[in-house]
Amino acid sequence: MNSIRLANDTLQVDILLRGAELCSLRYAGRQLLWQADPAVWPRHAPILFPIVGRLKHDTLRHQGHDYPLGQHGFARDLDFTLLHHQAHAATLRLAASDTTRRHYPFDFELTVHYQLQGARLDIDYRVSNHGEDILPFSLGAHPAFRWPLQADTAREAHRIVFEQEEPAPLRHLRDGLLLREPRPSPIRGRELILDDALFHEDALIFDRLNSRWARYEGPTAPAIRVIFEDFPHLGIWSKPGAGFVCIEPWQGHASPGEFEGEFMHKPGVFHLPPYAERIWRHSIEVLT
Repeated sequence: MNSIRLANDTLQVDILLRGAELCSLRYAGRQLLWQADPAVWPRHAPILFPIVGRLKHDTLRHQGHDYPLGQHGFARDLDFTLLHHQAHAATLRLAASDTTRRHYPFDFELTVHYQLQGARLDIDYRVSNHGEDILPFSLGAHPAFRWPLQADTAREAHRIVFEQEEPAPLRHLRDGLLLREPRPSPIRGRELILDDALFHEDALIFDRLNSRWARYEGPTAPAIRVIFEDFPHLGIWSKPGAGFVCIEPWQGHASPGEFEGEFMHKPGVFHLPPYAERIWRHSIEVLT
């Protein structure tokens, strides 16, 4: 078994055991999720853990020791254990192992719970610290939605509308690392008109985010609302000309290009106390 399915009267979703990754989101038979073309971008909606983005030199430094850790971490490439599966819900788990400790020397558990509620898919990420020291990490979702949402609509007719106005300048990347100086936001009020030119320099990064949701829509229904109550940061990304746009709730972001310190002190890293746990939720809601 490589995947599992959840379904109700409104939505049908498929989830891979590899990475606990959402790989299909169907509404009324219509596929809304990018279908992972290996020639363009071979993923659907990877889970980012224990980092979001890239570390400088792809290296995690902890207590003077260096550990190799590639972009977005390892969770997306490892098999999760299926703990629970019903028609409308499933729970999957990834725990620390000899494999993970070669890249990330901490005792953790990441549990992902998917739950269908009508036209909404709730996704809970529970991070548990099983060690005696602080657990430093970042966590993110990376769902890629079809752009255009329907094959017969123009790409430039799509937009993202935010819950609130987003006047703050945005952060950008160079070689995967955060540039020091922010740049003016292309959002006008609450609205971002989608255009390939937005992504010539990688993702748009919101590190001073006001909104708790963003609605992705084209000229016809349905639209998609991504709700990120627990995530303070957001990335929006595509490849110019690709058939997807990603709306990515994040707890954390890539390393600043000038940062040379230990991972514990990297900007954007969350600190979970010993033997503690915390849940982050984001939801994907289909709007008609």
